[in-house]
Amino acid sequence: MQHIDAITALNDPVRRRLYEYVSGRGELVSRNDAAEAAGIQRTLAAFHLDKLVEAGLLETESKRLSGRTGPGAGRPAKLYRRSGGEYQITLPPRDYRTAADLLATVAEEARLDTELQEAARRQGRALRQPLSGLPAVIQVLTARGYEPFTDEGTVRMRNCPFHALAESHPPLVCGMNLALLEGLLGDAPGVRARMDPRPGLCCVAVEVSKTNED
Repeated sequence: MQHIDAITALNDPVRRRLYEYVSGRGELVSRNDAAEAAGIQRTLAAFHLDKLVEAGLLETESKRLSGRTGPGAGRPAKLYRRSGGEYQITLPPRDYRTAADLLATVAEEARLDTELQEAARRQGRALRQPLSGLPAVIQVLTARGYEPFTDEGTVRMRNCPFHALAESHPPLVCGMNLALLEGLLGDAPGVRARMDPRPGLCCVAVEVSKTNED
């Protein structure tokens, strides 16, 4: 039922805007910032943000925005970020994650990393579209669910579409992910997928040449 409750919570257009804003920031968000982004009053934003917390879509942290401590520092503010939970509904019920985990376990035990990477690279090539310029690369990554953002000449990604498997089989799945993106980007000018794991981000980043940043 929790999965249904979480997805149902996003049927409300205001909650959906708030959820997308908080998710897109990739950092703690205050009620004031969320309200301004959604174009609503702070009290209404607080109500909907807390409903998203109840549904398991957001989580909270209390923090003094001034950075001061002790008497006179003021009350901590309630801040929001996307939760680490994953939600999906299949009707009738299906369990593809267990099957994927079993297949990944067998591939690890049989040391099929190279074969899996080559299959992922072929799949990426099959999905490839003509790419010219950074905006096209961002669009393709967004369509694949990576939630890309630029960071000083590098495209990093807030979401890994294979997060659950990458947590339990990191070398295997991260290698597969890199190969998939290599095939997907192909010989697009000025971009190169590379392994660059960072906390809270996808293990792969896309390096952008200076001439392609515009």
